[in-house]
Amino acid sequence: MAPSRRDLQLTPISGDSAAEIGAMEEVRLLDSYDDDNADFLSKIEEGGGGNGDSGLRKIQVGITGMTCAACSNSVEGALMSVNGVFKASVALLQNRADVLFDPNLVKEEDIKEAIEDAGFEAEILAEPVTSGTKTQSTLVGQFTIGGMTCAACVNSVEGILRDLPGVKRAVVALATSLGEVEYDPNVISKDDIVTAIEDAGFEGSLVQSNQQDKLLLRVDGVLNELDAQVFEGILTRLNGVRQFRLDRITGELEVVFDPEVVSSRSLVDGIEREGYGKFKLRVMSPYERLTSKDTGEASNMFRRFISSLSLSIPLFFIQVICPHIALFDTVLVWRCGPFMVGDWLKWALVSVIQFVIGKRFYVAAWRALRNGSTNMDVLVALGTSASYFYSVGALLYGAVTGFWSPTYFDASAMLITFVLLGKYLESLAKGKTSDAMKKLVQLTPATAILIEGKGEREIDALLIQPGDSLKVLPGGKIPADGVVVWGSSYVNESMVTGESVPVSKEVDSPVIGGTINMHGVLHIKATKVGSEAVLSQIISLVETAQMSKAPIQKFADYVASIFVPVVITLALFTLVGWSIGGAVGAYPDEWLPQNGTHFVFSLMFSISVVVIACPCALGLATPTAVMVATGVGATNGVLIKGGDALEKAHKVKYVIFDKTGTLTQGKATVTTAKVFSEMDRGEFLTLVASAEASSEHPLAKAIVEYARHFHFFDESAEDGETSNKVSQNAGWLLDTSDFSALPGKGIQCLVNNKLILVGNRKLMSENSITIPDDVEKFVEELEESAKTGVIVAYSGELVGVIGVADPLKREAAVVVEGLLRMGVRPIMVTGDNWRTARAVAKEVGIEDVRAEVMPAGKAEVIRSLQKDGSTVAMVGDGINDSPALAAADVGMAIGAGTDVAIEAADYVLMRNNLEDVITAIDLSRKTLTRIRLNYVFAMAYNVVSIPIAAGVFFPVLKVQLPPWAAGACMALSSVSVVCSSLLLRRYKKPRLTTILEITKE
Repeated sequence: MAPSRRDLQLTPISGDSAAEIGAMEEVRLLDSYDDDNADFLSKIEEGGGGNGDSGLRKIQVGITGMTCAACSNSVEGALMSVNGVFKASVALLQNRADVLFDPNLVKEEDIKEAIEDAGFEAEILAEPVTSGTKTQSTLVGQFTIGGMTCAACVNSVEGILRDLPGVKRAVVALATSLGEVEYDPNVISKDDIVTAIEDAGFEGSLVQSNQQDKLLLRVDGVLNELDAQVFEGILTRLNGVRQFRLDRITGELEVVFDPEVVSSRSLVDGIEREGYGKFKLRVMSPYERLTSKDTGEASNMFRRFISSLSLSIPLFFIQVICPHIALFDTVLVWRCGPFMVGDWLKWALVSVIQFVIGKRFYVAAWRALRNGSTNMDVLVALGTSASYFYSVGALLYGAVTGFWSPTYFDASAMLITFVLLGKYLESLAKGKTSDAMKKLVQLTPATAILIEGKGEREIDALLIQPGDSLKVLPGGKIPADGVVVWGSSYVNESMVTGESVPVSKEVDSPVIGGTINMHGVLHIKATKVGSEAVLSQIISLVETAQMSKAPIQKFADYVASIFVPVVITLALFTLVGWSIGGAVGAYPDEWLPQNGTHFVFSLMFSISVVVIACPCALGLATPTAVMVATGVGATNGVLIKGGDALEKAHKVKYVIFDKTGTLTQGKATVTTAKVFSEMDRGEFLTLVASAEASSEHPLAKAIVEYARHFHFFDESAEDGETSNKVSQNAGWLLDTSDFSALPGKGIQCLVNNKLILVGNRKLMSENSITIPDDVEKFVEELEESAKTGVIVAYSGELVGVIGVADPLKREAAVVVEGLLRMGVRPIMVTGDNWRTARAVAKEVGIEDVRAEVMPAGKAEVIRSLQKDGSTVAMVGDGINDSPALAAADVGMAIGAGTDVAIEAADYVLMRNNLEDVITAIDLSRKTLTRIRLNYVFAMAYNVVSIPIAAGVFFPVLKVQLPPWAAGACMALSSVSVVCSSLLLRRYKKPRLTTILEITKE
């Protein structure tokens, strides 16, 4: 089904566990939650949604703007002060609050206002539903909105949608002609939303929603009424089908079904089986509909342009060529009734152009004015109408008085023709901005080979289910995320991760849907399908980013809101100024056109002012650049979550690196194990491994693996998690109890009813364990060589030390130097000890080091750097980095980081490569430069063109810009801005060999 756009999280793309690539120096930090009244709350929630006998309700509120614990405390305090609120629990990392309240005393809006009064933004989220309940409190639907031309249209549509009852949120993007609406299906339906869009004068249709029990199919084989009746009878008899709608013209079938009764594949198979092969069904991808929608819009605009051009060419001949050909001129000047034949022909041709082909401008202008806004269509309708109706008036006036003034029918016709040409070129160019998205969509294969027992068959790739066994041939695309169960090969993952080198895949290796199998045949077991697949989440993430507005766009939105009234005012001043000037003799009559008057002369200047002004270029300057940049970033393995993140990254002053898994490879290995007691070495390692076996920390896995290898001389397993299971099942580990992980210190537990401590000096000190001088010297030597010394105490005595090393990433030093050359200051913040931290920092070239920092302390370091207004970026990969990622202005989750880290970050760097940090900053800088150039051009165009059109330079140059030429300039200005944004498609990320050539901008 269509991917959901809410609560997006990317799943890890490597086989390593999140812990192995997470931070090594601290134990994971999970969100705190007050469980004191958990049982009470669970009782309240029984019955779905919390409407129990007690009358209390529980809702979730999304909160924006929280950066630290003080913020969450502030929100909790504000909520608890509201009369009727019984309990409020705020989760900082999730930016969410659970509120238990009495609906008879307080309303949802009161809760929202309380949070906003505390200085944060709030949004009521969907009510929690119990597992097994299929109803959804809210749905998120994506709608196509046709007919929008500028930012004023966007603001108008957003305002209309947000005012609809049941609509929680509405975001509209001009560049994609899409709107995303979160709504309550119990209050308002998708058809009501489409109707509201159409009532506002725009074209609307639903593309997709996050409803999981709906399937859209293309049906082949329904040729007549009898076929349709048979087909509908099959659907009626199938178990689990709730309702369906068959469009016999387009062959589209929409089926609503119960996923607990019948799966999507069983549904399709059942229909084809009952039809004895007569009917063939294919699942329609929502992105396929979007592509056809874009193509259809461009084709429709092209047809309008050709129609207008075909009528404008005869008009041009009548106006310009025919008067010089005696035969044609004789016919044209022949009087037929009150007018000449030429006047009749021009009037007829232009009327068709004005009111049939140009009807869209009147419709769009009317809907804008009706909604209290103005846009480009208002200007076009006003300019062409002025030219058309003046010409009609001149004809009628001549027929009555005998004084024939010049007509300007050609101006109206040519103006509409050139505007339509510009719109056609603009739609083509805007389609190019989403090329990266289309390429991502096309990565998914259309079909897959399903292995069933001893046989196999081809199925639609969108019907794959978790657990399916699939066959992938050499050169074929992997149809879903999964694990290799048979065979070996190399897989090209560059299209998803940006990693150019093919990756070896063997049994138990993970694979990503959409990547290409290079050589051998593979059998894979599907694990992630639909919206959970990596590729679907990447597409959703890019879509969400393209839907968002960068802060710099606020300028364009403001200008768009006042642009048209200002232009119309300038046009009136132009008309009045030239008219008064002519009346008082300020300019000679020789300037007037033949048989023209001062009013006609002034009117042409005024019309040119109206039609040359272009608010569209301003409205397209930012969204087109953001769309291209996010697409380019995705193809290079850099996922950007929105325009806000894209804009902030260009002014980053500090980049804070976590040490383990970020600067280092995150693969710990034990290099030394020294016993400082009479305990046997094997006994010592067994003791430590037994304690660490219950820990998920990368250091713990390395120690257990080392001990197992010591005892059994076995090869190290690639997967640490598998290794742990083997170790525990081997029977050589001792039983433990009362295990406890101590963040930033280590672990403790009981072995043989005696306390064992494994950790750092702080843990030993707190438990009154004395560290002898020889042990301290040994640990210092480890730390000075960039290794971590793990101290072990058993039964109140220090028994040994284990040295663990984590190699640096090969590109770390070069990237640090590259950041310095870009004017960005790198800082390393780690929970490890000072000696190890300094040794690592010295090796990579970082001068500013903060060591022995607890997980929550990283966020405090970021806030201290932000006090002077500096923009701070944080690069991390683990759950313990998520508070810092959330606190930073720009959070970057690197590699296959944990879901929590990815959710907290603004950028997701798909490859575990530090070069992408520079790519993210460099792409942001180039994008912002392009946006500024777009704004400069759009503003300069209007600042220069409007005075020219108004005739400011006419006394000197004696050149008057005709309205049709002004319209051509207006049309091409939008196209030029979009083409300027398209230049970002040529972006090439800096390579390792060229990073050092980057200089500070």
